[in-house]
Amino acid sequence: MEQQKIIPHLFRTEFRKITAVLTRFLGIEHLELAEDIVSEIFVLALETWPYHGIPDNPSAWLYAVAKNKAKNQLKRQQLFQVKIMPDLMNASGQSQEPALDLSPQNITDSQLQMLFAICHPAIPIEAQIGLALRSLCGFGIDEIAIAFLSNKETINKRLFRAREKLRQEKVAIEIPSAAAIQDRLATVLTTLYLLFSEGYYSESQDTVLRKDFCLEAMRLTYSLIEYAPTNQPPVNALMALMCFHASRFEARTNEKGEMLLYHEQDETQWDEALIARGVYFLKQAAQGNAVSKYHLEAQIAYWHTIKTDSPEKWQQILQLYNHLLVLEYSPIIALNRTYALAKVKGNAAAIVEAEKLKLENNHFYYTLLGELYQSSDPIKAKIHLEKALALAKTLTDKQTIQKKLQLIITNS
Repeated sequence: MEQQKIIPHLFRTEFRKITAVLTRFLGIEHLELAEDIVSEIFVLALETWPYHGIPDNPSAWLYAVAKNKAKNQLKRQQLFQVKIMPDLMNASGQSQEPALDLSPQNITDSQLQMLFAICHPAIPIEAQIGLALRSLCGFGIDEIAIAFLSNKETINKRLFRAREKLRQEKVAIEIPSAAAIQDRLATVLTTLYLLFSEGYYSESQDTVLRKDFCLEAMRLTYSLIEYAPTNQPPVNALMALMCFHASRFEARTNEKGEMLLYHEQDETQWDEALIARGVYFLKQAAQGNAVSKYHLEAQIAYWHTIKTDSPEKWQQILQLYNHLLVLEYSPIIALNRTYALAKVKGNAAAIVEAEKLKLENNHFYYTLLGELYQSSDPIKAKIHLEKALALAKTLTDKQTIQKKLQLIITNS
């Protein structure tokens, strides 16, 4: 990997891991200090690697520097004697190196414990999710602002207050009791869902698919399944949903990295093994009587892996969207339902439903209307696609919309 690419890549994959371990090591009250230490590590990499070359094992280099900086920061903060030294004295009275464990298992354990610590009822749910996305998922402030349809200033204030509250409450970094797990699990799942969603479709970078985010979300979700108290139907449903979506990774973009819509994808590139795993987790999710949004979304995603365009398929998808809207209404879910409605009842019926939504700041809204009007009214289709182009944020989206516009112009 080229030098200018490896550090951003490592930041996306390692920042959250090292932050979780350091915070578990130092205590939740030093979350901001842990983030600062990790940021310093990457600054050091930026300053030294261009001159001395990339280390043979870049991740190991980051971990080694993390251990040294953790010890130095503890000394500077006058925490070394109070917090660390009593546990690090051997029989001869000599101090040892801080036992900062950066093994894969401890990284996973630390991330899960941090997730549950951050998802503490002492802070508002939106702040819990935002802090988890920032500290444990490596999201930038811009990405969190997009996820919450908010702005950077609001998000920064929210995260500051959340850190202060966790410090005041002296929240322990641990998997909580069975009763507390039930109170916090929904927020943990929301965080993992948003992490996967940001990877599956990113509006914050000019790349439609960020597999590292998706794979991290899947890894953490699976670790919940491996832990008996959190191996619950909604967790399995979320895992199934991720597997079904991940099965179409290779088919979602062309050789230029441009996004391919569902009907444009090469079905032979779908990953049958991941689809089978999704089916397995969906069956596991069927235990119990409760139905979550993840159950319904996973079933919708399952039907999208069926290689047919039959009326039965789209009727099933439409009914699932109807149930999902009753369970948890969202304008975006309503917009997605409109595509299934067009497949079942035709474009005219779908246009009526879509226009009721009035999502005038959403480029997907105008893109869909452009699609629906294309055969009946090319002029209206062109107007809607031009609005979509003006609102699109990523280069990939703009390219996709531009192609649709060019097709209408060519056929006119």
